[in-house]
Amino acid sequence: MNDSPRKRNARPDTSRRNAAFQKKMRQQKIRRQKALLIGGGLLLLFLLSMGTSACITRNRKAKEAAAQAEQKKSQEKEAKKETKKTFDPVSLTVSVVGDCTLGTDETFDYSTSLNAYFDNYGSSYFLQNVKTIFSADNLTIANFEGTLTESDAREDKTFAFKAPASFAKILTDGNVEAVTTANNHSHDYGEQGFTDTLNALDAEGITHFGYDETAVMDIKGVKVGLVGIYELKDHMERAQQVKDNIAKVKEEGAQLIIVIFHWGNEKEEVPDSNQIALGRLAIDEGADLVCGHHPHVLQGIETYKGKNIVYSLGNFCFGGNSAPSDMDSMIFQQTFTITEDGVQADNVTNIIPCSISSEYGYNNYQPTPAEGEEAQRIKNKIEERSAMIPASES
Repeated sequence: MNDSPRKRNARPDTSRRNAAFQKKMRQQKIRRQKALLIGGGLLLLFLLSMGTSACITRNRKAKEAAAQAEQKKSQEKEAKKETKKTFDPVSLTVSVVGDCTLGTDETFDYSTSLNAYFDNYGSSYFLQNVKTIFSADNLTIANFEGTLTESDAREDKTFAFKAPASFAKILTDGNVEAVTTANNHSHDYGEQGFTDTLNALDAEGITHFGYDETAVMDIKGVKVGLVGIYELKDHMERAQQVKDNIAKVKEEGAQLIIVIFHWGNEKEEVPDSNQIALGRLAIDEGADLVCGHHPHVLQGIETYKGKNIVYSLGNFCFGGNSAPSDMDSMIFQQTFTITEDGVQADNVTNIIPCSISSEYGYNNYQPTPAEGEEAQRIKNKIEERSAMIPASES
């Protein structure tokens, strides 16, 4: 039996449809691949553009930061130049005196004691003969050797000095602005007595320093650093404290540094090796002036690396003895010039010879400048004792 024409043509039609379908599928696949390529390319372009933008932003910020840093540096440089232009040289005169024992020992005869003079003549009596000198300077520093307390807790020692808190007015009446409390009588009545003393000084506006307490005073716009060291028991073991305390006032901006030592041996006319070593160390560490006390007599003055070490100023307003055998004293003055380059090395000094008493033969607790032959005698003594100080090797 013969197939009909429809049946004979069915297979070729199916083949054409399959071919057309496969072609269509290939075209769709190609279109999808193109779409993926185009999408991937767009994504890649987007990512590249974002990276480029971020890089540009980072570069811009880096340039802006560098420009700001350079501008700040330039401004700081100009500010320093302006500061130098406006910083005029400042001249400061500093007076330093020795032992001020403003009180008495309870075993002393009251009638001849400093306390009796206070009760009879008042606080302005004691420093009235040197007040004009202290008024004319810019800063007066003394060694406050004793206590201002009502405590009865006396230390077990040969001499212990105290007075009421009101005796601090002796200092303000005499134009003394600062005192060191680092000495062997600051704790005569224990820690309470020491605390009472500091409170009494604070009440009178007296700057105090000593031990680990330092001070930085503003004098005519110049920061003056004050350091007080008690050397008697520890000797060279105080070397680190000297370094630390000088570094401390430097960190606080001190432009002029004065170090006061309580050191040496009583009645000795020549400084011992510890005094010399510590005094020179203080200069090496940055002190501009070093002064000392405790020997109760005058010792010499050394100029070390262009700066002065006054080894012992002697007694001054001294309530520790109503009739000492040696009543010679001095006011050591130095005038410093401070510029934008620091303390100048002009070394302008003035030694004012004094007696601890305005009367001859006994102590009336009224330090007085010496005159004429007496002044020259004291100056000669200081010069002779200065010549006895061993020379520095540096």
